[in-house]
Amino acid sequence: MLLWLGIALVVLLIDQLTKLLIVDSFAWGDSQPITAYFNLVRVHNSGAAFSMLSNASGWQRWFFTGIGVVATGFILWMLRNHPTQKLFCFALALVLGGAVGNVIDRLAYGHVIDFLDFHWDFLAPLFYQGHFPAFNVADSAISVGAVCLILDELLRVRRSK
Repeated sequence: MLLWLGIALVVLLIDQLTKLLIVDSFAWGDSQPITAYFNLVRVHNSGAAFSMLSNASGWQRWFFTGIGVVATGFILWMLRNHPTQKLFCFALALVLGGAVGNVIDRLAYGHVIDFLDFHWDFLAPLFYQGHFPAFNVADSAISVGAVCLILDELLRVRRSK
């Protein structure tokens, strides 16, 4: 269990450190091009993924914080009950670190700080001016963790045949 909690802690620390660097270096709405397809930005997301419910009246802050707290408890329970399933626990550790990172933002700021902005012309039909919604390290860890959970399940089903 300590290994998985350590991985979650590393994700959490990297997430919070990068967000602090962005807050110290950028005003809200600022953007710094890095490459032709990548910018560092500072945006605030009071909603969930893809800014879902970001225009709600404020209740979403506590709703998504609550979901994060419940998810944290459930993940800790799963880690405790499946310590030998390495890929599964690695995936849960990534999701745990990311979830706690975003919960900290919601509690501290009332929104999540996002700063990674990728944009390509081929995304223009889907996203405004081809900009994929900005995200952060926590979101990345949650996404990689979700992919690892799917892979773990596919491998488990394959082994059972």
